[in-house]
Amino acid sequence: MVTLNLNGRAIDLKADPDTPLLWALRDELKLKGTRYGCGAGMCGACTIHVDGQATFACQMTIGDAEGSEITTIEGLSETGDHAVQQAWIAEQVPQCGYCQSGQIMRAAALLARNPRPSRQEIIDEMSANLCRCGTYPRIIRAIERAARES
Repeated sequence: MVTLNLNGRAIDLKADPDTPLLWALRDELKLKGTRYGCGAGMCGACTIHVDGQATFACQMTIGDAEGSEITTIEGLSETGDHAVQQAWIAEQVPQCGYCQSGQIMRAAALLARNPRPSRQEIIDEMSANLCRCGTYPRIIRAIERAARES
């Protein structure tokens, strides 16, 4: 049994500690906001926060996650009103939307540690997450808006 500190709650999971965290979130805990993209830590669709750091859930096991504070897109804000989420809506960022939860989680982690990032810092940070639709200009504007308005 593995106990995860997930979205502010302790959750006991009867699963092999080598189970990828992404599978535990999606299949065992039914938190479908964290997406499966490449499964190789190259696209960022599965980005969550582990102890406040943007982390690829596909590259971490639940055994490695035990004892850490894990936040998924479902736990970022109870009402969906996190500054990044509101800026995402205001800038109409999503196109297909598949990568958006990972993008939002990475952006939120950036702003938590650097509330006023430069445009280049935003570009550098967000380069870890891919958007096949190419909404990068809107993503950058949304992060700049969230930084300005929070």
